[in-house]
Amino acid sequence: MCKGLTSATFLNKIYCNAFGKLAVGKTRYGLMLREDGIAMDDGTAGRLAEDHFVVTTTTANAASVLRHMEFARQCLWPDLDVQLISTTEAWAQYAVAGPNARKLLEKVVDPEFDLSNEGFPFMACSNIKVCGGLRARLFRISFSGELAYEIAVPTRYGDAMIRELMQAGEEFEVVPYGTEALGVMRIEKGHAAGNELNGTTTALNLGMGKMVSKKKDSIGSILSEREGLKSEDALKLVGFKPVDPKNPVPAGSHLMTLGDPVDAAHDQGYVTSACYSPSLKCSIAIGYLKSGDARKGEIIRLVSPLTGFDHNVEVVSAHFVDPEGERLRA
Repeated sequence: MCKGLTSATFLNKIYCNAFGKLAVGKTRYGLMLREDGIAMDDGTAGRLAEDHFVVTTTTANAASVLRHMEFARQCLWPDLDVQLISTTEAWAQYAVAGPNARKLLEKVVDPEFDLSNEGFPFMACSNIKVCGGLRARLFRISFSGELAYEIAVPTRYGDAMIRELMQAGEEFEVVPYGTEALGVMRIEKGHAAGNELNGTTTALNLGMGKMVSKKKDSIGSILSEREGLKSEDALKLVGFKPVDPKNPVPAGSHLMTLGDPVDAAHDQGYVTSACYSPSLKCSIAIGYLKSGDARKGEIIRLVSPLTGFDHNVEVVSAHFVDPEGERLRA
């Protein structure tokens, strides 16, 4: 949680994209850079009040991001009116995703709150009440790529909340889903996670170069522009599909131009995350390829000397499923 009269100014300095004018009741995806311009972490910040933001991070980096933000608050900008509190243990938060997510939540959220697409659009956030007056928070954000919400209640009500959600969702055949299913869905949507934010990549590599605002200063923004990080053949995040659907596309494999020798001098990139896609009925992957955004449709060679894989894959968009985002905005 980030609170204070200048909390928006603080987040504007922490994230490379703009947060200063984010409206109350809205959530924005943000990218944090290290001081050297390398991507550090991503997440969302929801503005619940003029002086109150709820910030999320990747799970693995939660502690390091809080430490980074505290250093910035105490040492870089001590004059700002901002306080940081880790509220992870204070709230039990659940993702409710799928085409019936809104219908399910309408049975749990108190009736005075409008959950329609017009009343609570994609990237909205709000303090709400559920189950007849219990305070809660609702965010319309989606890591799965589906119509989705994240609903949070004080921790002591967490067990009761999940039971209520499951009971309310029986008519919609609700099922719990875990991180493996979420991992498949986020790869199908081309969402970056820990494998892509590996400490060597920039906003440009992630396809987020335009998110680095030129209208303000922020940690890492200047050094992200240095020559060594902006070469014409820079690695770009793209998707890969096997030419033969029976072949896997394992993470860690390296990519070579057809006809080139398999050696470090000719390495074109590597696969970061892979899975079998139930939607596409084949293995898919995302990863980094030199000038990848200009090579879609090209057939390249995937090799993994350690495991013996050596076959051809097609370079495609990292957004395999619902590329226009119609589901999550429905």
